[in-house]
Parts: sequence; C-alpha cells; structure tokens
Amino acid sequence: MLQQRTVRANVHGSGVGLHSGVTTNFCIRPAEPDTGIVFVRTDLSPHVEIPAHARHVVATRLATTIGAASATIGTVEHVLATLYGLGVDNARIEVDGPEMPILDGSAADFVELICASGGTVAQRRPKRFLVVRRAVEVEDADTGRFVRLEPATSFHIRASIDFDHPLVSNQRFEIAVSDTAFVREIARARTFCFAKDIEKMRAAGLALGGSVENAVVIDDFSIRNPDGLRFPDEFVRHKVLDAIGDLSLVGAPIIGRYIGVRGGHMMNASLISSLLSDARAFELFEFNRKTEAVGHALELPDFRVGRLATA
Repeated sequence: MLQQRTVRANVHGSGVGLHSGVTTNFCIRPAEPDTGIVFVRTDLSPHVEIPAHARHVVATRLATTIGAASATIGTVEHVLATLYGLGVDNARIEVDGPEMPILDGSAADFVELICASGGTVAQRRPKRFLVVRRAVEVEDADTGRFVRLEPATSFHIRASIDFDHPLVSNQRFEIAVSDTAFVREIARARTFCFAKDIEKMRAAGLALGGSVENAVVIDDFSIRNPDGLRFPDEFVRHKVLDAIGDLSLVGAPIIGRYIGVRGGHMMNASLISSLLSDARAFELFEFNRKTEAVGHALELPDFRVGRLATA
C-alpha cells in the first residue's frame, strides 16, 4: 500500500515574517491520517484552524495567504512546498502570529528542521493522488503570461521567467518532482527582489522583514548578497518552489504537468480553482501498490525522507 505520511515528531522553529516583519514561532505536529495540512493560529483565543486548501485562499499579492473565520496566515507557500516535496500528507502547523517565518527565504531550513526531528513516517492509510485528466489554463492575453495543468504520467513542472534585467533575463527550468529532486534541486532556491522596488513595497506595508538574510536582493548590476547565488538559475528555481507550494492547495499529490510562463501566486490560485471546479478535469485515486499505478500508465514518486534524515 502507498501510505500517507506525517512528520515523525514535533518540528519547532521561529523567525521573522517577510512581509509583516513580525517574529513568530511555529510547531509542525504529527496529525492523524486524512487530516491534511492544517494551520492553527495559537495566538488567538479561541485558536483558529485554517485548512491548507484552495477554498481558503484569501490573498495572493507577493505571497499566498489563507484564512478562515476572519483569521489569516500569510506566506504559507514555502512550508507547504516543503511538506509536499517530502511527501507529507498530514500535519498541524501551529503559528503564534499572522505570517509564517521566511527563515532563509527558501525551503532549505524547513527541510533541515524536519529531517533533524526524525523525518517523516508512514501511516496506515492509502495515499490519495489527484490525477489531471483534462488540461486547464489561466492566461493573461495582454502580457502573454499563463499557467497550465495538463495530463501526464508523473508530477512534472516546467517554468520560465523573463525579467528586463541583465542578471535575471530569461530563465527556464523543468523537473520531475520527487522528494530527492525537491531536496537537491529546489529547496535551497531563495525568494528574490529588485532593490529599486524595496521602498515602494515597504510603503505598501510589504517586505517589512526582508533583508539579504532571507532574500536575494538584485541591484542594477550586482547581487547584494555577500555569498551570491546558490544556483546560476536560482530565480526560476524559486518560482518552481512557489508553484509547488501553491499547487499543494489542491489537497493531494498531483499527477500531471504544470507549465508556467511568468506565472505567480495569483495565477496559480486561479488555476487550481479552475481545476477543482471542473469535475471532468481530474480524478482522485488510491493505489494499494505501485503496480496498480503502472496499470494506469502513471509513475508515482518514492518518499524516503525517513532515510534522508539519517543519510
């Protein structure tokens, strides 16, 4: 049986919120099978639970924010991408503030914290997959930007960006997503911004916690970060990281191909809303063994993070 997974033990961390500038503490706790990923605002009385699902998306400006019962939690995409990338189906994420910490601006610290706490563990319940059956697309005809989900035999992402800047320019990256690929190729890619935009963002109440400690900052002709880039194409890799986090809000691992051309949080949210609103566009499957997936011409990823944690 291809089993659901949760974290093996409580995972604690803290840090500043990228946009709010507020320091918060979080704890990722194991959860029972079929719980899904649920955020809990522990600073509110009574505590407010916010399921990580597309129906709870309330804002997408420079980050993905979800909410319920007048409470919100912002910048959830990096921790969600981490849990998705490591094959975690069920977890409760307790946070004592309005925004998840940005940590180093990537998913690397979340991966390290989970692995240091024992990795993940299988549960006695079959994992449920969302298989894309019909293509869905969201397009901005004026700019040529679009995002698309289409049928495929595995979860595959192809993303491209195009910025009018000599250090970014046009970048493209594609990957078949698995836990190993996520950790090695995606998790360390940091969020980025242009120095010329910082004052405007802060005037709008955004990026109040941002710095070279948690983002790649791009000047007119140089990178401000003393250590430079982690990958030559770190910018587009981070767009892939964001897309994984946003797409996880469908509530199940995806079997399908995502194509993003200058995509972003708003378009991703519209895409998964369009997918879930069309019952003909997807099917949910549980496979007792991998051979059943092969019978459907599907390739399912392995999830071995329990071993990655001790490697």
